Amino acid sequence: MADETPVFQIQRMYLKDLSLEQPNSPAILLEQAQPQVDINLGMGAQPVQDGIFEVTVTATVTTKVKDKVLFLVEAKQAGIFEIRNVPEEQMQGIISIVCPQMIYPYLRAIVSDVCTRAGFPPILLTEVNFQAMFEAQQAQMAAQANGGSSIITGVN
Repeated sequence: MADETPVFQIQRMYLKDLSLEQPNSPAILLEQAQPQVDINLGMGAQPVQDGIFEVTVTATVTTKVKDKVLFLVEAKQAGIFEIRNVPEEQMQGIISIVCPQMIYPYLRAIVSDVCTRAGFPPILLTEVNFQAMFEAQQAQMAAQANGGSSIITGVN
């Protein structure tokens, strides 16, 4: 009989992709206007082999002065996780909540460090509630499956 003990292990954390662009330098650096910061987060997951998954969290930070880009940072932090013998109904939660929560602090540090090293004030990404994001995504998918009508209840 095979061992059916649930397994959840981090195999590796790594920076998968990093980009910094300053397309309007040096002229824009002389602007005195307050920059506008736009932050977008994304998450992805894919199986690597049986029981092994790569989970990624991406942050794209676009900072503009007036209508010109001051700088753009895109960072993708990844982790390889071994997940075995976990009930199927729990897998999506582990991949969409637990794994990103482990990866995100590394991503926050990288974004802040890159901004500082580029000569700008650090951009501090806020904490993210991956559980609330997952629940909202599940509710949206359920609403679409029910023909687009749903009742949304508050999430604390």
